[in-house]
Amino acid sequence: MPAAEAAIGVFDSGVGGLSVLREVRAALPAEHLLYVADSGAAPYGDRPAEFILERAQAIVAFFLEQNIKAIVVACNTATAVAIQSLRARYPVPLVAIEPAVKPAAAQSRSGVIGILATSQTLASENFSRLRERYGQGVRVLTQACPGLVEQVEKGELQGEATQAMVAGYLAPLLAQGADTIVLGCTHYPFLLPIIRAAAGQGVAVIDPAQAVARELRRRLESGNLHCAGATPGTERFWTSGATDKVATVMAKLWGKEITVHLLP
Repeated sequence: MPAAEAAIGVFDSGVGGLSVLREVRAALPAEHLLYVADSGAAPYGDRPAEFILERAQAIVAFFLEQNIKAIVVACNTATAVAIQSLRARYPVPLVAIEPAVKPAAAQSRSGVIGILATSQTLASENFSRLRERYGQGVRVLTQACPGLVEQVEKGELQGEATQAMVAGYLAPLLAQGADTIVLGCTHYPFLLPIIRAAAGQGVAVIDPAQAVARELRRRLESGNLHCAGATPGTERFWTSGATDKVATVMAKLWGKEITVHLLP
């Protein structure tokens, strides 16, 4: 196993996984973090499962070349399609994000919850298992959101087009009584202000990123891989897209200027 000082790899189909990376950084301030945005292949949501699995395996192989000690799959679609294969193939701790059906079902007062996600996530066996296991006793409404990932990838977080998309996707869920909305894609937390505005007061919005960070910390501590030093950890970024364009959007989402390298 790598030493505790080794880095953690985090990846997503694009820039959305930065919403998970920021929670990992908050929970693990001394860890070194490597982030891959597969923006050249984004969005994953409507891609064939075989393509998504191939991309996930390639990114994990890249991380292993960097001598990482753990990997976070910060993409619900990649989790849905590839996590079982990745865990069977690679002997490294893998923590993956998935739609927070369980906490949503537990806290809903109306007994109706809504899931915003990509079509590939909602069509996956992984989501079907989540729904069957944790959705008993509540009505689970699903809403695919084509176009939202692309808006975040462009950095269009507040414009009229993005607001109209969000309102349109939420409307049928709210009309059927959903009082809890699950963000089933890591891009969507960057749209949280307009999602909350469209959902209105009394509707809870759940982002599972903090739970992923807590689980990563637990896995590191149980494996004696936790870096607990006082020196702040570093971040390094790669993308398969156009580095200049991706860097501009990532800096906006991350909150400071960063250098983005081209993924080999």
